[in-house]
Amino acid sequence: MRVSEYFKLNRTQAYLDFVDVPLNTDVPVFLDPNSIKSLDSVWGNELASLLQSFFDAVLKHIKADEHEQAKRLLSSLNERNEFHLGYSSGKSSGKGFGSESATSVWNALCRSKAAKTGLLQDLEDTALLINGIGTDMISDAVCNILRAPLIKYTQDMCTYYDIPLTPNVESGPMWNPEKGIWEDALVPLPITDFGKVIFIPKILVRHKICYQFDQYYRHYLLPVMQAEHIQAETSLVFTLKSGEKKVTKKSLMKKYGKDKLAAVEQTLLRPHILEEYREAKATSPSSPLSHEAFSEIESVEKPDLEGLYSELIALPTGRDTAEQYEVIIEKILSALFYPYLCKPTKQHKIHEGRKRIDITYINEAKGGFFHWLSLHYSCAHIFVECKNYGKDVTNPEMDQLSGRFSPSRGQVGILICRDVDNKELLYKRCIDTAKDQRGFILPIVDTDLEHLINEHIDKEGNPSFDFLYTLWSKLIN
Repeated sequence: MRVSEYFKLNRTQAYLDFVDVPLNTDVPVFLDPNSIKSLDSVWGNELASLLQSFFDAVLKHIKADEHEQAKRLLSSLNERNEFHLGYSSGKSSGKGFGSESATSVWNALCRSKAAKTGLLQDLEDTALLINGIGTDMISDAVCNILRAPLIKYTQDMCTYYDIPLTPNVESGPMWNPEKGIWEDALVPLPITDFGKVIFIPKILVRHKICYQFDQYYRHYLLPVMQAEHIQAETSLVFTLKSGEKKVTKKSLMKKYGKDKLAAVEQTLLRPHILEEYREAKATSPSSPLSHEAFSEIESVEKPDLEGLYSELIALPTGRDTAEQYEVIIEKILSALFYPYLCKPTKQHKIHEGRKRIDITYINEAKGGFFHWLSLHYSCAHIFVECKNYGKDVTNPEMDQLSGRFSPSRGQVGILICRDVDNKELLYKRCIDTAKDQRGFILPIVDTDLEHLINEHIDKEGNPSFDFLYTLWSKLIN
C-alpha cells in the first residue's frame, strides 16, 4: 500500500511532488547528493550546506584523532525505515552507515589515505574512494543528514495534500550544523499502520547516485594512465600492425589493482583527475526520473492529461466549482511542468498573511522554457492564480497577481482562466503590467492548456514548450 492509497489522496505518482513510496517495503530509487547540489534555490542551498557540514565535522574529528566523536556522528546514520528508499524487497531495512557499524566505516575512513591527505572532500567521494560504501549506504546517509528539512517538507506536503499529521512524534536524530551534534525532538508527522513516514521530493531521487567507482576508474583514471605508459614506452606497451601503440586497461588493473584502494593510490598521483570528474558531474548532473520511469518502477499509470482536460472543460464556471477547478489545474500543471517546477504551495501567504497566492512553485528548471526564463527574468518562484470565471478577467484580477511579485520571490506569474471573449484585450492588460514594471503575467485559457497537453503527448513527455515561448513573445514584444 502506497502513501496515496493509505491516505486516500485520489492521486497517483504523476500528480504528487513526493515519491509515493510503498509503506511496507522500499522503492528502488536513491537520494543523490549531486542532484541536491544541482539545485539553484535557497532550499537547495540549505540541503547542500547541511550535507557538507556533517561530512566536514566527521573528517575534522578523524584528523584531530577525536575518534569517539567521529564514531558517534556516524552511528546516527543508520536507516530507520521511514524513508522507504532502497533495494529491500520485503520490510524496509536500509544499509545506512550506522547499521553497517559505525566502527567499520570509521576504520575505513581512518585507514584511507584519501581522508588523511584531504583527497576526500564530499560524502559522495566515499563511493569512489572508500571500500564497502555504495549507492544504498550513501542514499541512507543523505536521508538521515537531511532529516530536519525533510520533516519540514513532509509537513508542508501534508498541508498541501490534506494528509493528517499526528503531533508529538519522535523525529529521530536531526543534524544541527551550528552545534555539530545530533538532536531529537517531538514533531508532527504522518503516522500509518506501518509507522511514521517522511516524504522525499521526487525531483531529488535517481536510479543510482551519480558518483560511480567503475565509471571513475575505468573512464577517467585508466585512460590517463594508458597515455602515460605509452609516452614512457613501458613494458606494458605493445604495437599493433598499424603501428599504433597500445596499453590495455586490463594490464593496468593487473599491475596496480582494481579496487578503491588502487583508485586512491593512483588518484593521489593525479589529483586533477578527481577534480575533472567532480567538475563533469557538477556541470552535467543527471536528470530527475521521468513520469515513464516512475510508472515502470512503481507499476502505476502515467499521467492522464487528456482525461483531466475532459474533466476541466466539463466543469461549470463560477464560485461553486472554484475549488474543484483549482485542484484540476494544479494536477495538470504539476504533471505538465515536472520536473521544472516543484514543491507547490497552496494559498501561499505573503505580507504577513494579508495576501495569498493560489499556487506557488519553486523553479528548479535545468533546461527548457522555465530555465530560459530564469536566465532573463526574476523567477525563483512561479506564481499561479486560477480564475474559474464565466466572464473576462479584468484589471483588478491582474493587479491581484502582480501585487504578489517581488524581486526576491520572483516577478513571473501565470493567470489561468476559462475562455474569454476578448483575448487580445487580456494580452494588452498583461503587456501594460509588464511595461509598468509590475511583473510579467502569462495568461492561459482552456484552449491554451489543450495545446500544451497535446504538445506534451506529441513529444512523449519531453516537450520543448514551443507554445509557451510563443505566448511569452506576445507578452514582451
